[in-house]
Amino acid sequence: MENVKYELSQHALIRLQERKVESAWLEQVITQPEKTEPDPDDPALEHRLAAIAERGYRVLRVVCDPRATPLKIITVHFDRSVKGKL
Repeated sequence: MENVKYELSQHALIRLQERKVESAWLEQVITQPEKTEPDPDDPALEHRLAAIAERGYRVLRVVCDPRATPLKIITVHFDRSVKGKL
């Protein structure tokens, strides 16, 4: 996995803790997404998705701002609506 620099918003930090998302999973999705989508409300933002084997292949969705340096993570959550669709 490549080394990527990123910054968590306060919201993302809280969500990581609440949802028990490991940093390795976050980095997996950031660097090796299985799918990317534009944000429906803000096309400057990007959604990166990947199934996490350690969580029963639930899909982790990471919303980020790819224009920011370092990459800005806006929010993170497991997305039930895409489980099994990647």
